[in-house]
Amino acid sequence: MSGLELSAEFFPMNEHDLGAVTALEASLQAFPWSCGNFADSLVAGHSAWVCRRGGDLVGFWVVMRVLDEAHLLNFGVARHYQGQGYGARMLRQIMALARQHGTHRLFLEVRPSNVRAVALYRHFGFKQIGLRRAYYPAPQGREDALVFDKELSCV
Repeated sequence: MSGLELSAEFFPMNEHDLGAVTALEASLQAFPWSCGNFADSLVAGHSAWVCRRGGDLVGFWVVMRVLDEAHLLNFGVARHYQGQGYGARMLRQIMALARQHGTHRLFLEVRPSNVRAVALYRHFGFKQIGLRRAYYPAPQGREDALVFDKELSCV
């Protein structure tokens, strides 16, 4: 195992994480989820996790499972940890947890302007299956969303 693999730990998100997760989300997005959005996800029973290195919040994700499919609702990596492999490590963990819960297909939306995220998803075999026009709020109106999916049962 590399040092990177040993340095990241995953924990189920809880109400004590909400402030830090909301602050991280706000640092990453022009139109971030609110603390209430994250709290509602916990109440709804979504699979919400944080990634930590020591006590430092590296990132988070929220996945909604329905039957044998899952939808990655939100995913973020702190800017100072981007480009170091943490996003890939987190995505591997997302897929592993989804498979453990009987998920066969994982869906997500991503902004076309989020070039790093698009490249990460494609690297892991996600395929674009659609386009949602004017899906995301944007500084100049609205931005489309690329809809990706990946079959997990074949991994």
